[in-house]
Amino acid sequence: MIRRVRVAGVLGAVSCGLITPAFAQDAGSVTLEVMSEEERRGLSWSEGRAALAGDIRVSRGRLDASARVVTLRNSVRHGSADAVVDLSVGTNWDLGAVRIRTDATGHTFAGARGRMDYVEAGVSASYAYGPLYATVGVIGAPSQRAIGGSNVHVYANANAGIPGTPLTMLAEVGHSSGSVRDPSRVQRLRPGGSYTNWRLGLEHRRDRLTIGFDYIGTDVSRTATASRFADQRNAGDRIVGRVQVSF
Repeated sequence: MIRRVRVAGVLGAVSCGLITPAFAQDAGSVTLEVMSEEERRGLSWSEGRAALAGDIRVSRGRLDASARVVTLRNSVRHGSADAVVDLSVGTNWDLGAVRIRTDATGHTFAGARGRMDYVEAGVSASYAYGPLYATVGVIGAPSQRAIGGSNVHVYANANAGIPGTPLTMLAEVGHSSGSVRDPSRVQRLRPGGSYTNWRLGLEHRRDRLTIGFDYIGTDVSRTATASRFADQRNAGDRIVGRVQVSF
């Protein structure tokens, strides 16, 4: 049974309301992906094991909505959840050469022991210069019991196509911090209380197929904590591979 917090339920209702025949008149896409693990902000969400994902995105004008489902393999980090469903709504607009984006996302965990669902919202600014596309942003989750407090993730990333090749280089750095209400649960999204993550990657894109490899890492200590949510053994430096097909 999938449990929902009230706000996540609202987001889900909004998303379902947006995915209507009116939306069908505009852009839409479906993506299927297999990866060596589900990784977010340098932390494994799938116990360091292979995962499957599928998502659908629809848009009308500046407004878009998406739903993504990912297998989590009984993730300790998320209360032994079998899968996560991410429901998002967002919009963007241009200020000269800079694109501003805002969005809100509800994360719902299927098969989790206890209430694991939480919500967050973000704002970012992106700029393109030749083959380079760079973004800076912040994603914040208000204080919630499921994550033991609040969470703020500040990040910067960039990608650039290599001229004359189907290859794209990617780089990212981020930092997560926030308040603490429950010292055990806060380890779920912030092992050690706060941490920095980074990524260097290379993608091969050809038509609807994308193959990518990323070197990811964090400064999370391997020293054990009292929290079962920390899963620190799956927060160190590693290589993640992925294959994606879009329709």
